Amino acid sequence: MDAQEMKTFQEIKTVARQARRYVLQMNHHAGKGHTGADLSEIDIICTLYMAVMDRAQASPDRDRFILSKGHGAGGLYCSAAAMGLLDPNVLDQFMGDDTLLAGHPVHQKLPDLVEINSGGLGHGLPIAVGLALGNKISGRAYRRAYVLLGDGELAEGSNWEAAMSASKFKLDNLIAIVDRNRLQLAGKTEDIMPLEPLADKWRAFGFEVLECDGHDPASIHAAVTQPMQGKPRVILANTEKGHGISFMANVPAWHHAVPNDQQLAEGLAELEE
Repeated sequence: MDAQEMKTFQEIKTVARQARRYVLQMNHHAGKGHTGADLSEIDIICTLYMAVMDRAQASPDRDRFILSKGHGAGGLYCSAAAMGLLDPNVLDQFMGDDTLLAGHPVHQKLPDLVEINSGGLGHGLPIAVGLALGNKISGRAYRRAYVLLGDGELAEGSNWEAAMSASKFKLDNLIAIVDRNRLQLAGKTEDIMPLEPLADKWRAFGFEVLECDGHDPASIHAAVTQPMQGKPRVILANTEKGHGISFMANVPAWHHAVPNDQQLAEGLAELEE
């Protein structure tokens, strides 16, 4: 790793820390949100936007990102605000009536940030398959579709139908990333609907499978940017629900909980350490 890469990855960590501050403040202000789910995905989103994707051109001639786990909208909004892609002042609108920041991403409200309306779990990967296939047909195979999936979301059969299609069409411009925090609303994924052996399942559906540390920008970047092997790729990003806040980490209740005044102060203090 050269000095410039090290600087970039450190910048991503700094931005991600600010995004986590925004998550705590925003959800506290709204009294709503999916705090644990937001915190587990932030490093992935910031790495993609800051060090991987080419978003300079007008759509559709650019890389596309889909947040399939739409309940993590807060993590996307706060990452965007920390990266300078969204005015931080609008975070106070989160989940208000008829505001820009709906509880799940809405394309019509933020067209430059949100590719599709999401939150109906199991829809993001099928749409990403369509985007990747469309790019190939239109002569834009160099443009990639990236989709972030929740691991609990993989119980939806539509994901596996999409995986079969991605393999059939050899979509080597599709990268799926699984936010593998091993928790969902009601408990552990392996207790609710076991996914393991997850890597073998993806391989059986024709995907190249890589793993990474979902909180380490260098590890995420290395997995995403490895040369494609003529097939779609899935990255199992090992993450921690509620990452960055000690009393939230790996606690299922924080999937849909928000910090009170004391918890906000404690969480912000931890992020300053």
